[in-house]
Amino acid sequence: MALDTLPTPVEIREARARNPKQRERDLADKLGISEAQLLAAHVGHGVTRLNAHPDGIIGAACTLGEVMALTRNESCVSEVVGHYDNYQPGKHAAMVLNEPMDLRIFPNRWASAFAVEKETENGVRRSLQAFDRAGDAAHKIFLREESALPAFERAVAELRHDDEAPDLAVKPRDTTEPPRANPDKVEALRKGWAAMTDTHQFYSMAGKLKMNRLGAYRIVGAPFTRALATGSVDSMFHAVRDAGIPIMIFVGSHGCIQIRSGDLKTLKPMGPWLNVLDPGFNLHLRLDRVAEVWAVEKPTKRGAALSVEAFDSEGGLIFQIFPVPAGRELPDSRAPWQKIVEALPGLAAQGAA
Repeated sequence: MALDTLPTPVEIREARARNPKQRERDLADKLGISEAQLLAAHVGHGVTRLNAHPDGIIGAACTLGEVMALTRNESCVSEVVGHYDNYQPGKHAAMVLNEPMDLRIFPNRWASAFAVEKETENGVRRSLQAFDRAGDAAHKIFLREESALPAFERAVAELRHDDEAPDLAVKPRDTTEPPRANPDKVEALRKGWAAMTDTHQFYSMAGKLKMNRLGAYRIVGAPFTRALATGSVDSMFHAVRDAGIPIMIFVGSHGCIQIRSGDLKTLKPMGPWLNVLDPGFNLHLRLDRVAEVWAVEKPTKRGAALSVEAFDSEGGLIFQIFPVPAGRELPDSRAPWQKIVEALPGLAAQGAA
């Protein structure tokens, strides 16, 4: 929608009133605005604009008691119930390290934030919501029945923004970088890959060779990567559930990566969605948006790190799954995870089907 045809705050609120049960994200898309702009239009009507820095938002979350943390991208939503604690601030990356809350936060991508009090059939639902420069959700924190309401009210008062106008300027969404490979450097890639001692070294190594994640996966070859059939995602989730092993599921927005460690118990398909519906953890995954799946092995000092990673048609990362290593509170799942991954059908099998 062109800038001069954007709906006014009054028109946005009227649209919300006509569609009380429609999800904010879907209504915003229908109106041609971002989700953050939809909330901004309701400032003074159950919404308060807040200062968006994670130090304030996450600091407040640490006082709320039990809450639900939500991080999503276009294809996957992760919802984890627990307590925020052990917040470690950082200029470029901050962290929450507290089972089951395990977050990597990128402060420079948090551009706006709101406290939301929304009337529902079950009463008022309260949340703290942070957004990136395009107005897309970076991270959301929803209060539960057991949460500390006085702490929420105190957070709203302390974090209240100086500008409570009912509009918000946003920037165009960043486009997903397409797969970037450099076939002339494949031998250097393989040599550098084999020399890694930590998975985080991958980014600088690939970057120096003018490649990104998916581009490098496509050309490095065995034994480091194996292309899997897209249908292997559903098979993998069911195999993990049936084996009863814990895994680490990474789901990221542009402003946060949310990691959940544990086993899976209840899988429920619904149309294109595969849903994990477990106490304390829900995952909603659009299987029809999975365009590429890779089994990836990176060497580390503690042994090989084996992951399964899914990408959308634009090359955007949907999720990563790793086993739980030794030394965690949960059982070491590396050996049974390897068996599951080795049994997943490769891309050639999918093409032959």
